[in-house]
Amino acid sequence: MKPASLAQLKKELKHKSSDELEALVLRLTKHKTENKELLTYLLFEADDEPGFIERVKKDLDGLFEEINTKNMYYIKKGIRKILRTLKRYIRYSQNKETEVELLLYFCEKMAAFHPSVAKNQAMLYVFQKQKEMIAKKVEALHEDLQYDYTLELERIEM
Repeated sequence: MKPASLAQLKKELKHKSSDELEALVLRLTKHKTENKELLTYLLFEADDEPGFIERVKKDLDGLFEEINTKNMYYIKKGIRKILRTLKRYIRYSQNKETEVELLLYFCEKMAAFHPSVAKNQAMLYVFQKQKEMIAKKVEALHEDLQYDYTLELERIEM
């Protein structure tokens, strides 16, 4: 089945009543947890961005504590899983400041992680790529924020 284009979907949704739209949204949330998480963000957390950032940071703390540290393979796997989860949260927000702040926090946690992942080339590459991505995102922000975030980024080292 080929999905309809976004323009076609918009046209069709204009013809639906509010009850039909509600039923469609609820049905959509039953199929994928990402849809449900996005709807939860939009309904409950979009108005409180600082609160959302704090909740995500607490989630990241918990995920870093759950990493199996017995073997470097499991550490790499755990960190990549955390990064995927973080990117999903960032996609929900679509706010550049939130993205920079959460990626900075991820890099801080990764740099402070024990056993050190600096000895592993793949993890060092992930860390460096995230720092590069943060630097690019910071350029799009307001000058005051650029200065603050650049200082914070320079402070983070493996």
